[in-house]
Amino acid sequence: MPGNVPPVADERDGLLAFLDQQRQGVRNAAFGLTDEQARLAPTASTLSVGGLVKHLAQMERNWVAIMVQEPGREADYDDGFRLREDETLADVLADYAKAAGETTAAVAGIADMGRPVPVPKGVPWFPDDVDAWSVRWVLLHLIEETARHAGHADLVREAVDGATCWPLMVAAEGWPATPWVQPWQPATGAAQPA
Repeated sequence: MPGNVPPVADERDGLLAFLDQQRQGVRNAAFGLTDEQARLAPTASTLSVGGLVKHLAQMERNWVAIMVQEPGREADYDDGFRLREDETLADVLADYAKAAGETTAAVAGIADMGRPVPVPKGVPWFPDDVDAWSVRWVLLHLIEETARHAGHADLVREAVDGATCWPLMVAAEGWPATPWVQPWQPATGAAQPA
């Protein structure tokens, strides 16, 4: 994906394409990291790139469950932000891709983007005065949430090894070097990811 979403056919295609663009930003932030680097939390927060990828997969599944009115999956919230020693970056990236496929399949099965999505009651961060969102609203929220965390991942990644968004994207997508952007390369002597 060369930096921009390609032309879209309709609203559904557009919402899913912009969501995937934000997912790609997260994947780019993880590009070339070792598992150890993906676990690092080098800023004032406890966020790590691997933990953000893991959280985004869980978050997306929870919102899709709300959208299709299925029971959500219980998960340890704090653990959802942590890449544990028994987990690999490759595994959480694969799970994130699987969650993305699940979202696309769920949305494909919904004819009306305006279909009401009941707001779960008794959740302190959900509004009490709103009875329903729409499928469209849920997808826009997924874009918002993913974009927010893509920005976090960019900042965490830069603190890990100095890599920034554009050189990472160029390297991940295999673009040639140009005068205005060079593909990211690991520092000489740095450990290479498996």
